[in-house]
Amino acid sequence: MTHLWVRAESRRNEDRVGITPDGVADLIAQGFTVTVEDSARRILPIDGYAAAGARIAPEGSWTAAPPDAIVFGLKELPEDNSVLPHRHIMFGHAFKGQRSAETLLRRFRAGGGRLYDLEYLVDESGRRLAAFGYWAGFAGAAVSLKCWAAQQRGEICGPVDPYPDRHALTDALRAEIDATGQARPNAIVVGALGRVGTGASDLLTEMGLPVTRWGSADTSHGGPFPEIMAHDLFLNCIFARPGSPVFVPHAALGGPRRLTVIGDVACDPDGPYNPVPVYDRITNWIAPAVRVADHPPLDVMAIDNLPSLLPRESSLDYSQQLLPVLRQLDRLDTGPWGRAADVFDTTLKGVPA
Repeated sequence: MTHLWVRAESRRNEDRVGITPDGVADLIAQGFTVTVEDSARRILPIDGYAAAGARIAPEGSWTAAPPDAIVFGLKELPEDNSVLPHRHIMFGHAFKGQRSAETLLRRFRAGGGRLYDLEYLVDESGRRLAAFGYWAGFAGAAVSLKCWAAQQRGEICGPVDPYPDRHALTDALRAEIDATGQARPNAIVVGALGRVGTGASDLLTEMGLPVTRWGSADTSHGGPFPEIMAHDLFLNCIFARPGSPVFVPHAALGGPRRLTVIGDVACDPDGPYNPVPVYDRITNWIAPAVRVADHPPLDVMAIDNLPSLLPRESSLDYSQQLLPVLRQLDRLDTGPWGRAADVFDTTLKGVPA
């Protein structure tokens, strides 16, 4: 019998969850066993999971889960160097040479566990089967606009907390922009035709900004891209791969520019193909922006769990996309789970002993 263990998230400002109570009931009806850890922060209350038939376990007890349980979370595990004997489903950030990737993979090797990375759950054509992309773009554009508003006050953006829903976010953001007394800035979204770029463009348009939308055809010449420097805000919504152009090289910081905020929604400063190599670390909800230039200021927003700004909408949307894939957990060697396992196995072979 397949046993799915839904762990509580340990990361600050991570209130999302990858399965709803209705999803739990669906899996139980298929014969699965589902355990859900209690959580003081999860956006969906534990009572709904209990009513759906889930077993309820204490927060953080996944380490003592039965050996055959499949542990399911969204973001990274605590970096405590413990061995990992279980099979885990999460965004592991371990297959593109990211910081701490090798350490995580060694933990799996030492424990005999396996990582099924949510980013690598794909169909036969390589298309992702579930993604938070729209809400990453929507939230990334919102935080980038908060960075711009802070600049108008002579500040750098301070801590940002989650909002109960998108309407609370847009109402508060509109009031913050209006309070600056400035005309709306203009923005350029690169990758505007994808899910991430669509979310970013929708938020910016709702806030009344003029938006330039670029797809792959607009960047295929490889650069340079003076048009980006001529906008107030730049939202990078493409995930870099070999051959991706550099949109804002470090040398551009010393030249004339209108650009004052970069929202790097893709957020891969450690990757070898970073198209925005003017910063070297992710930002977070306490300090959402890092300043990389002055006169005029240039702030980079690079938070790597942006959908957490709207945990309810993003959880409900993502859970609906993922549920058909979770129904296949009793066939781990085939389909999307088999493809994700192949990525893990291949990558692990390249990790030095």
